[in-house]
Amino acid sequence: MKPDLRTRWTEGVIVGDGAMGTYLYQLGFPVGISYEELNLLNPQMIEDIHRQYVNAGAQMIETNTFSANYERLAKFGLEHKVEEINRAGVRIARQAAGEQAYVVGSVGAIREGKRSNTPLPELRKYFRQQLNAILAEGVDGILLETFFELEELALALRQVRKLTDIPVICQLTVEDSVRTQDGYPLPDAFAILAEAGADMVGLNCRIGPNGVMKALEYVRGKVALPLSVYPDAGVASYIDGEYRYKAKPSYFGQSAVRLAELGARVVGGCCGTTPKHIAAMARALEDYSSPALDFSSVKVPSPQVSITMEKDILHGWDSNGEDTPPTLVDLVQERPTVIVELDPPRDLDIANFMVGAELLKKAGADAVTMADNSLAVTRMSNMALAHLVQREVGLRALVHITCRDRNMIGSQSHMMGLNALGIDHVLAVTGDPSKFGDLPGASSVYDMTSFDMIKMIKQLNEGVAFSGKTLKHRARFVVGAAFNPNVKHLDKAVHRLEKKIAAGADYVMTQPVYDPQLIADIRAATRHLDVPVFIGIMPLASGRNAEYLHNEVPGIQLPDHIRGRMSGLEGEEGRQTGVLIAQELIDVALEHFNGIYIMTPFMLYGMSAALTEYVWAKAKQRPNPLFQGK
Repeated sequence: MKPDLRTRWTEGVIVGDGAMGTYLYQLGFPVGISYEELNLLNPQMIEDIHRQYVNAGAQMIETNTFSANYERLAKFGLEHKVEEINRAGVRIARQAAGEQAYVVGSVGAIREGKRSNTPLPELRKYFRQQLNAILAEGVDGILLETFFELEELALALRQVRKLTDIPVICQLTVEDSVRTQDGYPLPDAFAILAEAGADMVGLNCRIGPNGVMKALEYVRGKVALPLSVYPDAGVASYIDGEYRYKAKPSYFGQSAVRLAELGARVVGGCCGTTPKHIAAMARALEDYSSPALDFSSVKVPSPQVSITMEKDILHGWDSNGEDTPPTLVDLVQERPTVIVELDPPRDLDIANFMVGAELLKKAGADAVTMADNSLAVTRMSNMALAHLVQREVGLRALVHITCRDRNMIGSQSHMMGLNALGIDHVLAVTGDPSKFGDLPGASSVYDMTSFDMIKMIKQLNEGVAFSGKTLKHRARFVVGAAFNPNVKHLDKAVHRLEKKIAAGADYVMTQPVYDPQLIADIRAATRHLDVPVFIGIMPLASGRNAEYLHNEVPGIQLPDHIRGRMSGLEGEEGRQTGVLIAQELIDVALEHFNGIYIMTPFMLYGMSAALTEYVWAKAKQRPNPLFQGK
């Protein structure tokens, strides 16, 4: 019986295997196919390669499952075979290893060092799906390898630790031997991974033995875990239509002992290496006597990252943090949730606005939302007002972000400012053209569409600027998308909405709806969406207000019977009827949705407060065990 991996690497250096993908390429398999699919199509070939490495002296081999996750297999139309391919990969490796070598399940990065809009819940799901399949067949450990970003590696590690306590080796990929692609110094990164549950940390890919040595020299005395290294066979060159690697097996043999002296307890090879490279390393290490592992003198650094960032990394981005309240998306999944729109003033007097915010807070609004110079009419900055509302009223602010007024530089700067002020809920909208507003000579920028804006804001959540550079911290924006259901072809509007959700939208806010049947139609048309919808309700203030909205405001349409009820009504009578109609619409909306979005006309916030209280009165009557009242 072999000792488990943790015991084995305390006893001495373990020789790992070499490359699978580049070796298959050297054997004649073309670039552009799924090498993992060969677990099903040509298992004899994969087993033979594993056996070649074992015969060369490898004491630990990796399963041929590096890219066998849903997202990367989907490129080949193989996403439905994730479990089949991974389980086959483990069985093949087990057959080849026998009792001579350990088998570790290889799991590679999904993002591959590239920025993507794959939502974090999907990343977790894809890692868990692959890990479950690998673990079902039984492995001696998990090797998380070729991760360019510490944050994705920590997320994957978190998923492993939710499923198993077997040994986990975490390997980052670096190019400058000092820090990760997302900006973390290697000692800090390794310390965070150790805290998150890694048993061994190390490096693989992109650098050869010399680069790995420099990295190990840099982290020496600063890492309290054993190290693993899988260097490339130098830098690849493209000669006569073929990729070639320069480093010879003899060079790897010469480097093996030095790598062990620098603290490596697992030494293998990555891209460009072959069984000959592994054989050279095995021979060089055959008589090497490893010193006992002793981390008593190690000075582990305090990671130079924010407390919030470190907490997020250690917990795999699974929670908002103890002091962060649940988002509107969290709330609406459990109970009725009310957002109320309150227009920023067109002058410098904010007293009435703040009184309105206070009243809405008392009425039970979950958030107050502020437009961004709606209808291209100049109003006070919603950023400034949002800050005041959150600080002085204690009510969550949700600000609209238009594509009209700011170029990409200004938009990112604006978002960074919102983040600094703790304003994390936004609604991305295109914005009405400037020529229709109160300053018709102003320019409309439109550097981005609302789709682009959603993507860019979600990119800030990954700690990456619009330019692609690291921001050191990650934002926490919850991004909404606008939806106009008052159209002739609702299905086409929903298709457009689906694209916004694909871009990263977390929730949906509709234009005002005045037709009860349309509310039911919206529910039927959006039932398949996995984001919450807030139905727009705007009480009518008078008959003239009803006609103006119906005939002059884009995106709003009133049924004839509503216009008839409001016809000729003004003043208090008009407002009372408007509230009554809105209550009737809320009754219907609450049958289909938890999200209610109330828009305040003419700063008549008393109407919105009354409707907010009405929502809670109705909600308490609902047979919903999740609803606990306000």
